[in-house]
Amino acid sequence: MSEHSNCNHQTDAGGHSHSHFEVREKNRGRLILVLCLTGTFMLVEAAAGIYTGSLALIADAGHMLGDVAALALALFAFWLSAQPAGPSRTFGYHRSEILAALANSVLMVMVSLVVLFEACQRMAQPPEVQSGPMLIVAFVGLLLNLVSMRLLSSSAEQSLNAKAAYLEVFSDMLASVGVVVAGLIMMFTGWYLADPLLSAVLSVFIVLRTWGLLKESVDILMESAPAHVDLSELNDALLKIEGVSAIHDLHVWTITSGVISMSGHVNIGEGADSDLILDQVKEVLEHRFNITHTTIQIETEKSRRRCNDICLVL
Repeated sequence: MSEHSNCNHQTDAGGHSHSHFEVREKNRGRLILVLCLTGTFMLVEAAAGIYTGSLALIADAGHMLGDVAALALALFAFWLSAQPAGPSRTFGYHRSEILAALANSVLMVMVSLVVLFEACQRMAQPPEVQSGPMLIVAFVGLLLNLVSMRLLSSSAEQSLNAKAAYLEVFSDMLASVGVVVAGLIMMFTGWYLADPLLSAVLSVFIVLRTWGLLKESVDILMESAPAHVDLSELNDALLKIEGVSAIHDLHVWTITSGVISMSGHVNIGEGADSDLILDQVKEVLEHRFNITHTTIQIETEKSRRRCNDICLVL
């Protein structure tokens, strides 16, 4: 015999229900505002970089171009993930947010490597830079990045897609800091090597910073268990429920940010109350592991059901 439970709501740390879709709409509005701010200043900074001859400014404009593409991609992913599920895509398009996060992280690495290559080329013979205008533009860019980070900070905790956009803006903030520092050094010392040197350092730092996002995106697409879920601990917790004799075919994976799914087979003793056990299993999963979207099959000890070829034995 079997029982199935499917639930799409979520609860926050305080136990209050909230909708993944409401969160997504709030994040979308913030992304639109940040996209407008970033796109406008990117054009200003690119022109200023060409005028002053500053690679740091051009590099920052390049990162902002990556931001514009990333934010536009993130917005498209939010729209696509809101489309209803269909017969061929029973989970809908939620994974589009993860694909966007993966694409954004790859884009950040590529832009950083291009800037790093150009910086290495310039180190041999650093050109003279007009540090005054460079400083003004860099300082304005720094303020804009701080505002954008503030807008996206809460969204980054709720969505991997928004987190990717936040890291894009964060990388630009660091680049702006580097531009300001390089401008000050060149203004007071005339050491123009500071411009390509700081650009190279920032590029390496951004690549290292992006690696975590890239790994997290790949883990989700590979349907790895979420980092906060210990399958051995989950298995032991379910076995402690009275009447449960065994757990098998246990799988936990992330559909998209904030939406975790679990499926598994629960063996119970003869005469045990399957409805009561199912309720207890759901309660443990929801309150202890924050898993609310579940498919659970109840089986008796006499069942001949065995692990399939991808069954995890704990």
